[in-house]
Amino acid sequence: MLPSHHGGPDMQMKLILAGLLIGAGVLAAPYLALFDGGDPKPSLEQDAAGSAAPGDGFVPLDDGETRVAEADTAPAGQPVPSAPVGEADARVPESQAQIQLSFAPLVKRTAPAVVNVYAARAVPAQRSPFAGDPFFGQFFGQPRNRQPRMESSLGSGVIVDASGLVVTNNHVVADADEVKIGFADGREFKTEVLLKDDSVDLAVLKIEGEGPFPTLPIADSDRLQIGDLVLAIGNPFGIGQTVTSGIVSALARTHIGVDDFGFFIQTDAAINPGNSGGALIGMSGELVGVNTAIFSRSGGSNGVGFAIPANMVASFIRSAKAGGRFERPFIGASFVPVTADIAEAVGLDRPSGTLVRGIMPGGPAEAAGLAVGDVILAVDGLEIGGADALGYRLATAGIGKTVSLTVLRGDERRTLELPLQPAPEIPPRDARTIDGQNPFAGATVLNLSPRVAEEFDMPLEKTGVLVAEVARGSLAQRFGLRPGDIVLAVNGEPVTTTRELEAAAIDSNRGWSFEIDRNGRRLARRVR
Repeated sequence: MLPSHHGGPDMQMKLILAGLLIGAGVLAAPYLALFDGGDPKPSLEQDAAGSAAPGDGFVPLDDGETRVAEADTAPAGQPVPSAPVGEADARVPESQAQIQLSFAPLVKRTAPAVVNVYAARAVPAQRSPFAGDPFFGQFFGQPRNRQPRMESSLGSGVIVDASGLVVTNNHVVADADEVKIGFADGREFKTEVLLKDDSVDLAVLKIEGEGPFPTLPIADSDRLQIGDLVLAIGNPFGIGQTVTSGIVSALARTHIGVDDFGFFIQTDAAINPGNSGGALIGMSGELVGVNTAIFSRSGGSNGVGFAIPANMVASFIRSAKAGGRFERPFIGASFVPVTADIAEAVGLDRPSGTLVRGIMPGGPAEAAGLAVGDVILAVDGLEIGGADALGYRLATAGIGKTVSLTVLRGDERRTLELPLQPAPEIPPRDARTIDGQNPFAGATVLNLSPRVAEEFDMPLEKTGVLVAEVARGSLAQRFGLRPGDIVLAVNGEPVTTTRELEAAAIDSNRGWSFEIDRNGRRLARRVR
């Protein structure tokens, strides 16, 4: 988390990490506010004063002591040929004539492949509190049924295949019932969502129309350098296609909090709400990144924007074309950052890489020869700054590949070969939907495995019974269960499998007590 900055005694500077999305015709405010180092995520857990937040009845368990809360019942075209991005193309203007050169030819070639993305979803109408009330109905008549209302959001997208594949941000199309794209020339097409993933904040759409469509080729984003010129093309604030220019301000930015990998291109090209999913383009006319977020005090551009690197985009598109889901390679190891003290202890001149903290028996890391205490410095010769960079490098390489790890062990540097495999499903998930009259009725539960943990963006070492879904209006929802909760015990007895939970969830005259793990905190509840 980024720290808060303090101003004068009467004012605190508030920093906002803004996801760039417009909803219902105005800014949808998917902003992650970072105020004074507090946790921005909504929570029903106890606050620092020890008072439980309303809504679910859970209270934290501190120091192993269980405390409970009582509950009441464009024209066709081909990809633009381009030269590779690299040092050979980088030049500083040397004359007045060069300074007066225009981006117009580059924009003319690339802009047709950048589209507007319109997403809409139906929001159920709230039921009148007087519905079914005989007294109200006698005097005023029963209230009319309200119709669902439509919410819309607006973003941008990039056509990456002449057949009509469009890449955009997941937060632009998440939960949408209908998604359309619009060209700058006024044409609109319906689309099908082929693949979306919140963990990388990317989605791939398929245009329902005949191509070929204009496209942008995808660059090797590893060849980008700080200081390279870039253009950002998108639809800020819904005003229409807009082009802004800037430079690459930084590379491999981490701790942004937008996706799981924390590996971003930073640019000062003006990016605003509505630019989400739009193109960050290099001077060779290639897509170098997908604009995703801004760091801002006001919600508007302050010159600190972030884009998902093109190499991650390319890996995600390959998954969409293959018809599967986007999977992160399973390593079978845990890591800790290399601090200054650790760097000094292992003989590094500066903090770099990531330290292996644990090895899962029988996993790929053990097979590759990794050991606790190793420091992974590079993947395929590319230096990594931490675990986020390691995850990014492995994800962009893709499952089925083998990567070379540069490892520091003691005073020796070694090269180890790591095969990239999907996470195993051991034990089998054994999905069950609990029924009956109990606090778990309406919940779909799974046995946790590395694969299930990866699907639900959880630490791979977690074990137990995972709440995968909670039916709307069910008893499980009423009693505060949420997707992502891990059931640990029922009526004082540990629960390790879905079969055990189903057996424990039986009618009881004495009520139920149960414990769960929610985001690493142990919570308990008693139901009479």
